[in-house]
Amino acid sequence: LMTRPNIWDLSTGQALGTLTGHSGVVTSLAISPDGQTLVSGSEDQTIKIWEFGTGWELRTLNGHSSQVNSLAISADGQTLVSGSRGQTIKVWELSTGHELRTFSERFSRLAISPDGQTLISGSADNTIKIWQLSTGKELLTLTGHSHGVTCLAISPDGQTLISGSADRRIKIWDLSTGQELGTLTGHYGTVTCLAISADGRTLVSGSEDQTIKVWRVV
Repeated sequence: LMTRPNIWDLSTGQALGTLTGHSGVVTSLAISPDGQTLVSGSEDQTIKIWEFGTGWELRTLNGHSSQVNSLAISADGQTLVSGSRGQTIKVWELSTGHELRTFSERFSRLAISPDGQTLISGSADNTIKIWQLSTGKELLTLTGHSHGVTCLAISPDGQTLISGSADRRIKIWDLSTGQELGTLTGHYGTVTCLAISADGRTLVSGSEDQTIKVWRVV
C-alpha cells in the first residue's frame, strides 16, 4: 500500500517521479481532461491537487472527516467530485479548491456524465442514484443488482450507463430514463472495474475471478 503517488512513462515503463505529501494510503486518483492536473485522495482524509508536469502540490482540500475513496472530474475539467467512507460526497471547483456542495449519501463509486450535468453514484445497498450535479437534486434511483455496486462507466455519448456489481453481473442502462437495457453474465466473481472504448462499442471488464473480459456493445 502506497502513501505516495508515482508517475510513470507509459511507453517505457520508467518511473518519472514520486509525489510526497499524504500521510496515509492513497486510495484514489483522477487526471484532468487536459492532462495538466492530478488529483489524489487518501486515507488521511485529504485530497491533494498536483501539477502533473512538475509534481508540484498546488493545494490540499480538507473537507472530509473520513477516508477519501473515490474521485471523478468533469469532462470540462472544472468540477471535482469526491466521496468518503463517511457516506459523504463533496463537489469542488477544481481550479480554486472551493467547496460547492455536499451530498449525504451512502455510495461506493462515482461517475460524472460527459456533459457535466449529472452525477452517478453506485452504492453498497445495491442501488444506483442519478443526481443533478449543479443542485444536488436526486433524479432517479436504479434498482436491479442483487449485491453492492462496485464500478461504473458511462459511454462517450453520455446516453448509456454501465454498472458492475458484487453479484457478478454487468448491467446496461439508459442514462436519461433509468431503463435497464440488458445484463451481461460470464464473470464468476465480483466485477471490479469497467472501461469503454472511445467509439462506445467495446466494453472491458475486470473481476475478482482473475479474468478480463472484452464485450461488443451494439
